[in-house]
Amino acid sequence: MESLEEKIKQAGDLKTLETVRIEIFGKKGVLAAEFAKMKEVPNAEKKAFAQKLNITKAKLTELFDTKKMMLEAEAIQEMMAKDGVDVSMYHGKPVSGALHPVVETMNRIIDYFVALNFSVEEGPLVEDDFHNFEALNLPKHHPARDMQDTFYLNDGMVLRTHTSPVQIRTMQKSKPPVRMISPGSVFRRDFDLTHTPMFHQVEGLMVDASGKISFANLKWILEDFLKYMFGDVKVRFRPSFFPFTEPSTEVDISCIFCKGEGCRVCSKTGWLEVLGSGMVDPNVFKAVGYEDVSGYAFGLGVERFAMLIHQIGDLRSLFEGDVRLLEQFR
Repeated sequence: MESLEEKIKQAGDLKTLETVRIEIFGKKGVLAAEFAKMKEVPNAEKKAFAQKLNITKAKLTELFDTKKMMLEAEAIQEMMAKDGVDVSMYHGKPVSGALHPVVETMNRIIDYFVALNFSVEEGPLVEDDFHNFEALNLPKHHPARDMQDTFYLNDGMVLRTHTSPVQIRTMQKSKPPVRMISPGSVFRRDFDLTHTPMFHQVEGLMVDASGKISFANLKWILEDFLKYMFGDVKVRFRPSFFPFTEPSTEVDISCIFCKGEGCRVCSKTGWLEVLGSGMVDPNVFKAVGYEDVSGYAFGLGVERFAMLIHQIGDLRSLFEGDVRLLEQFR
């Protein structure tokens, strides 16, 4: 009895204690062997013999449980000491993170249109010819189909060149009226100071019964949106051409760097081009099965907006992960 108690007391860790447990309480342990002797004890002595063994077992069990709890507590303390963090090693003002300028700009744009009850729609990055080109009134000979602009896949699919296919998919599954924007990544084979192979667009669409949507509606919302993004700027609309809108316009703002007086950034014109827009071409409505409706659409490059807002000279710097640039947006 005393030797067994001493073994429990001398166990220095949980592994050693487990070995002692098997030796004492195991199926082939000391106590099991003692209880096996019951069959050899005379009947008159069995009761006293069993009581003595049970008392011994209870004492050893209590001693074992107490020792185990103590060793487990010590193990936890050792682990905490090993894995603990010395807070005195850290000093100085903590540095907070921030959203990437492209993400922050995208969120601002989305917030504006969501506040006007525009839905936010998404679509696949890999598109078929119909949704990316044909439904948007892009004929086979259009330059946008040229291999220098579009990433073509072996099965004839393409990496979407704009988020306009989301507009087509939305009109296919919804009846007018439609009021939506489609933010997301797009892909084109281009790489220079103002272009990257992957960039982000936000395109918008509003459609309703014929006569309810006019160019005046488009003009008002874009003027208000651009002043929301850039402050007190002038806005002008220039005639242009896009296959999916007619009439089509390029939209400019007065240069935010020189206040319209003319500088290197605006090429001495006093104006900066920021987005394209127009009234949806009837061929687009025909492709999705819409009749007797009118609507407008617009599209903008999020990186272009971020560059202007934060005065970033090279678009590629937004994707190079240069900490010196990104730290400025904390």
